[in-house]
Amino acid sequence: MSTPFQNREPVVDGNQDLRIPQREAYVHLATFASDSAATDREVAIILPVGCGKSGCIALAPFAFKARRALVVAPGVTIADQLQRDFDPSNPEMFYLKSGTLVAAPYPEPVEIRGTTTNRVDLDDAHVVITNIQQLQGVNNPWLQGLPSDYFDLILFDEGHHNVAVSWEILKAKFPNARIVNFSATPLRADGQLMAGRVLYSYPVARAIQEGYVKRLKAIVLNPKTLRYVREADGVEMDVTLDEVRRLGEEDADFRRSIVTSKATLDTIVDASIRQLQKLRSASGESRLKIIAAVLNYQHCAQVVAAYRAKGMKADYVHSREDAAANRAVMKKLANHEIDVIVQVRKLGEGFDHKFLAVAAVFTVFGNLSPFIQFVGRAMRVIKQKAPGEPINDGVVVFHAGANVARHWKDFQAYSEADQEYFDQLLPLEAIDFDTATEVEIMPAIPVRSAENHVDVRSQTGVLIEEIPLIADDPEALAALKVLLEKGYSKDDLVSAYEELKPIPVTKVRERQAKRAELDARVKVEVGKLLGETGLRHEGHDLDKKRLGKTNHVIATSTLNRAINAAVGRKGGERHEFTREDLGKIEREWADILASAIKELFHVRD
Repeated sequence: MSTPFQNREPVVDGNQDLRIPQREAYVHLATFASDSAATDREVAIILPVGCGKSGCIALAPFAFKARRALVVAPGVTIADQLQRDFDPSNPEMFYLKSGTLVAAPYPEPVEIRGTTTNRVDLDDAHVVITNIQQLQGVNNPWLQGLPSDYFDLILFDEGHHNVAVSWEILKAKFPNARIVNFSATPLRADGQLMAGRVLYSYPVARAIQEGYVKRLKAIVLNPKTLRYVREADGVEMDVTLDEVRRLGEEDADFRRSIVTSKATLDTIVDASIRQLQKLRSASGESRLKIIAAVLNYQHCAQVVAAYRAKGMKADYVHSREDAAANRAVMKKLANHEIDVIVQVRKLGEGFDHKFLAVAAVFTVFGNLSPFIQFVGRAMRVIKQKAPGEPINDGVVVFHAGANVARHWKDFQAYSEADQEYFDQLLPLEAIDFDTATEVEIMPAIPVRSAENHVDVRSQTGVLIEEIPLIADDPEALAALKVLLEKGYSKDDLVSAYEELKPIPVTKVRERQAKRAELDARVKVEVGKLLGETGLRHEGHDLDKKRLGKTNHVIATSTLNRAINAAVGRKGGERHEFTREDLGKIEREWADILASAIKELFHVRD
C-alpha cells in the first residue's frame, strides 16, 4: 500500500505561502531523488535561521516519495517542534499553514518518547519523529527491534551534529535509507565537516535581502590603550592598540583576561545597551532585547550584575541551574520582563525569540560555525518580508582586543556567497582603525593558565565603530562616494566617530548588583567544594549534629556565616550589607573561604 508521501503531490511551485528557500530546496531534493545516476547516499541542505528549515523537513519525504521517514533532532525541544509541524490535530500544522496539502489524508506521524510509543504505533506511521537520545547505543531497544529496511529516508535536523558516534550507529542500522542533513552551518562547533554533499545552500546575504533574517551591523570596540597586569610578575603597563592586536593573536592569557576584566566588560555592556536603545527608538519597539554569550557559570553572574548596575533587567540560564530555575527565566523572557538574557551556549538550536536584536559577545569563538549559531539567535525577523525596516535591524557587539586569528579554519567550508557576507561583517585581515574599513572578531576560548594570567585594570579612549554591511546598498555606497568627492578623507570619517560615554551607575544599583553577585558566588563555591571533596549535595556527611540537614545546606550556611563574620553582621542582615561591606568581602574572599573550610572539616591551625 502506498503512503501519502507517494500518492500525493504537495503544492510547492508558485506557492507564495512557502518561503523561497523552501520552494528551491524542494526542487533540488526532488531532482536529486529522481536522478537514477546519483550515487550519493547522503546530502545536505544549508539554510540560515528563520528561513523555514522545519518546513523543508516536512516537505522532504514527498520529494523522495518515501515509504516511511525517520526525522531525528538533536534534542527534545526541536523534536517537539517538528512533531507539531507534522501533527494533523494542530491547526498550525505545516501542511495546513502553508497550503501545501489542503485536505486529508495527511501523513501519519508518531513520536518516539520513552515508553509512550510502541512498535505498533511505528508500523502505522508514515513519519517517525524523535530526538537522538532515544536511539543511542548499539543495544538500544528501538534499534534492535526494527528491521534494517524499516526506514527508506532519514532526515537529520541540525545535521552538523550528525558526525557523532551515536548518529553513525543509527545510520549504519538502516544502510539503505537515503539521508538528508539540514543545518544553518556546514560544520560542527569542533570544526568537523557535516556529512553529505551540500545539495543546496541559501546565502545569508540573500536571506537578508528577501526579508527572512535581520540585517546585521558590527560594533567593534577599539581601545586606544589598556592597563593590564600579569599575575606572574605584578608589573602594570599601558598597551597601544597595535600591541592589543598582537597580544590578542599571540597571548592566550591576554585573550581570556580581556573578556573577563571589569574594564572590558563595562565597555561591551555600555555599547550593547546604547545599541539597544537606538534600535528601540528607531523601530518604536520596546520589547527588543540583548542576548549575551559569556564564558562560564561565574561569568554569567558577573555579566548579569554589570547589566543590572546599569539599570537593565537581566538574568541568565545555564546548564548548572535546575530546570525550574531556567524555565522561570525563560518565562520572564517570553513575557518581556527582562531586557538582557545571558547564557553559555544554552540557547542554541530550537530556541526562538524574535525580539532578540543585539548579540553581545563577551566570550571568544574558535570557529565561524559556533559564532553563527550564537548570532543566529538575534537574526530572526520580527516583521516578515520587510527588508530595510528598522524593526528588522540587528547588531553584533564585540571587542577588537580579544581577537586571536585572522582566519577561522572552517571559513572556506561556507558557500562563496556566505564567505563574501561574513567577510564584510567579520573581515579576515587585521583591523585598520585608521580607515574603518575592516574589523576583527574574537575567535577561540583559551585555556586558563593561573601561572600567566592577565588582569585588565583599565582602558582609555574607547571608540565605537559602526560597520554596516553596505555592499548591496546602492544608496549608502553613493553617499560615501559623495563624501569622498567633496574632499572628506577616510581620516575625517574616523574622527567623526562617536566616543563611548560610560553609562552612569548609581551607588544603590552598584550595591544591589554586587549583592546579587555574592549569592551566585556562594552557590559556585559550595558546588565546587562539594565536588572536589566527593560529597553529594543531598548527602549528610557534614551533619555531625544529626539535624537532618544536607551537605549542601550545611556548607552554604557555614560559608554564609563566615561572610557575615568578616563584616560584623548577623544572620538575616545580608540585605543591610553596604558597598563597603561587599568590597571588603571581595577583597578578603580567599580568607573567608578558608575559614569556612576549616569550620566544615574541623581543620586546626
